[in-house]
Amino acid sequence: MNPIFVGSIILGYFILLIGISWITSKNAKSTDFYTANRESKWYLVAFGMIGASLSGVTFISVPGEVANTNFHYFQVVLGYLVGYFVIARVLLPLYYKLNLVSIYTYLEQRFGFWAYKSGAFFFLISRIIGASFRLFLVAGVLQIAFFDTYNLPFWISVLTTIILIWLYTFRGGIKTIVWTDTLQTAFMLVAVVVSILFIKNELSWTWTELSSSLFQDSRSTIFNWDWQSGTNFYKQFFSGAFIAIVMTGLDQDMMQKNLTCKNIGEAQKNVFWFCIILVIVNFLFLSLGVLLYQYAEIGGIVIPDRSDNLFPMLAVNEFSTIGTVTFLLGITAAAYSSADSALTALTTSFCVDFLGFRKENYEERKNLRIGIHFGFSFILFFVILIFQAINDQSVITSIFIAAGYTYGPLLGLFAFGIFTKWNVKDRFVPLVCVTSPLLSYLININSEALLAGYRFGFEILILNGLITFIGLFLIQKSAK
Repeated sequence: MNPIFVGSIILGYFILLIGISWITSKNAKSTDFYTANRESKWYLVAFGMIGASLSGVTFISVPGEVANTNFHYFQVVLGYLVGYFVIARVLLPLYYKLNLVSIYTYLEQRFGFWAYKSGAFFFLISRIIGASFRLFLVAGVLQIAFFDTYNLPFWISVLTTIILIWLYTFRGGIKTIVWTDTLQTAFMLVAVVVSILFIKNELSWTWTELSSSLFQDSRSTIFNWDWQSGTNFYKQFFSGAFIAIVMTGLDQDMMQKNLTCKNIGEAQKNVFWFCIILVIVNFLFLSLGVLLYQYAEIGGIVIPDRSDNLFPMLAVNEFSTIGTVTFLLGITAAAYSSADSALTALTTSFCVDFLGFRKENYEERKNLRIGIHFGFSFILFFVILIFQAINDQSVITSIFIAAGYTYGPLLGLFAFGIFTKWNVKDRFVPLVCVTSPLLSYLININSEALLAGYRFGFEILILNGLITFIGLFLIQKSAK
């Protein structure tokens, strides 16, 4: 495609986001950055959270991965339903009862200073690496589509997009994010639907023929009962439940949106509808993956070695102009809907959890908050450049996976706090939280030898949380 046309689409997209930011942040108070004054409509939050939970990695990887793991990922998605039930019935009532801005404040009230700082620290590390990794992958697509044409270096494309994100989030914060996420989710869904329609029309299929071709394909197999497989149903299902709990319910990024609803009833309604929509959207992504492979096979198109390249390659080289435009908007929306909310959550957590911001001093510390927001923008920028300097996809993926281990301590901390009445020796909590991921990693890489061929999948998160729980039990205070 003409790079000027591509650049115009992306620029127009960001102008729209900045326009939304200007409208939503007009006359905004400092409290709006953190909580949107608890006035967000539940249906906007529910719809917008789809875009934040489905990153650019999901947008590209899930359709391509069906060739390797079929529809097995949908087993994880089904597990989400259990996790979101726990979030709605256990975590949200706790957060609203305590009137939290940062959810990690709970750990201070329950255990003490060091547990609180440990939880907030592990969130910051997880989100910095996760958001940077997602932006890095998508920046590569945008670099090829536009910046390479003018021989512009990678760092300029990254810096440009980081600055644009800062511009539309630094004033309104979470109040703006609720609205921009809604728009970005819409772009993502339109991109998927348009892609499916394009394939249907190009292959001259009726809807009945499309459905028949989809479900008769072996790649649409959902359930895997092989207990040694990393995609076994029980592993995937229970992992999905715990992934939802930790990466939504124990994640400041996702919970900050939920806590903008005016009361617990609306927040629970938001979670209920969000998880229903999320299941449907993931099914669409997986279905699109099967259809992309069928389209390439029928058309004699060479399938790329890396499955992640399938969707971008077909969208840019084979789709109509409308299909390519919607793909670019979809991938941009997928990347930045997770990055912008992550940036806001990082700022919120650091200000509240480490600098001690409270509602009564939000306004007088406004300039410091803007500076912190700016600082995290550049941290993301430099981490992305480090990924680019490494230039080894396997190493970068390993770093991203390692970041996933940091959610285990959060799972253990909150589970121990909610489901037991024991207190702990607070000064030893950081040691437990650091040791748990390391032990989980060692067990994971040696699991086949230690456990008769058993291979961990996503359920390594459960083991990580369990080790943290046991560690906290071992450092509990003796009853007086």
